[in-house]
Amino acid sequence: MPPTRREVLEVAGREVPVTNPDKVFFPELGRTKLDLVRYYLAVAEGVLRAVGGRPMALKRYPDGAAGPFFFQKRAPRSRPGWIETVELSFPSGRTAHEVVVRDPAQLAWVVNLGCIDLHPHPVRAEDLEHPDELRIDLDPVRGVPWSQVREVALLARDALRDFGLTPWPKTSGSRGMHLYCRIEPRWTFAEVRRAALALAREVERRAPELATSRWWKEERHGVFLDYNQNAKDRTTAAAYSVRPTADARVSTPLRWDEVPSADPAAFTIETVPERYAREGDPWEGIDGAPGSLEPLLELAAEHERAGFGHAPWPPHYEKQPGEPARVSPSRRRGAARGGPAPGTRTGRRPSAPLIEVARAATEAEAMEGLERWRARHPEVWARLAPADVLVDQMRGRHTTWYRIRLNLRHVPEAERPPQEPLEVDFDPWSR
Repeated sequence: MPPTRREVLEVAGREVPVTNPDKVFFPELGRTKLDLVRYYLAVAEGVLRAVGGRPMALKRYPDGAAGPFFFQKRAPRSRPGWIETVELSFPSGRTAHEVVVRDPAQLAWVVNLGCIDLHPHPVRAEDLEHPDELRIDLDPVRGVPWSQVREVALLARDALRDFGLTPWPKTSGSRGMHLYCRIEPRWTFAEVRRAALALAREVERRAPELATSRWWKEERHGVFLDYNQNAKDRTTAAAYSVRPTADARVSTPLRWDEVPSADPAAFTIETVPERYAREGDPWEGIDGAPGSLEPLLELAAEHERAGFGHAPWPPHYEKQPGEPARVSPSRRRGAARGGPAPGTRTGRRPSAPLIEVARAATEAEAMEGLERWRARHPEVWARLAPADVLVDQMRGRHTTWYRIRLNLRHVPEAERPPQEPLEVDFDPWSR
């Protein structure tokens, strides 16, 4: 077998090898791993403004965007001496030395590992317990138009400004938007999350028909403000991250005057470098004025005095003081009636209106299973709203998998189909 081709780049005074530079990472575009590395170097200043000095979870796609990926928290043992790491502790009790990127050479080295999008933590390596970012993730329910995401982004901007913070918008590179606020590193992860929850409830109060703070998908509508992205060990795709989509879409920083007309499809690996060279980085001033969380935390206290309870944490976190039971409303109703929970693999009709359709390693496989279910139940499908199709990306220790459930709330009880064997029955725990 001939030796694997390498191309060595001179970056920031260092030699950075790119292994398999001709491997196609985006088949529909014909873009290679080397193209991906060169993209990140073209926007390196903006990327480093977003990820510089922060520990980073490595999300690796060894076969490109169309292939499987895995999360790697621990820095590879075989690495150059100029790759910095820092030891993090996680809610599970485990620890890991994660990579910290501070210059373009380190950035190129990380991308060469097959990291298409970059996932830094909201802390600096110098202080791992106090985030310096408040991250607002706007996650639309299926069927919600992009125009509504933009509208909620503007509402969230106004709310954040009213509480003394300066939000910076970007497309997520997927279906939503992200708003980032630099904050003084004085508060714990739990306090930052509490502030984010208060903000989500405030936006919901201002526009209840457009936005929601409800954690359980079966209760959501419109655009969900995901406060749990501020929990410890959660990461989101950084500014200028290429996403693993067919068109190599980019999570792109915007100016606020661009948001009302922004089209996420316009920002790709092929268009963003030219935009960056022409207009610079809209987030250039993001580090200039970190804000205080005190006004939002005062709002959180008002909510609690008014009877708003704590909101559920993600499932793999320890139970928090004052947190309600981590049981979805439908499961609570089912338990109260003595019936089987949704997803229970029996032929009996579930007492709650949720049924599970598929568990799959990829979203495409899960959606294929949904199509088979739809073909068997056309009358039921006709009664479902877009928000009744619940597609959950379930994150495991090293990778993710997908679950699809259907909310039958709009289907008369006598016409609801029973829980059937899953169309796709993937076991993520057997890996």
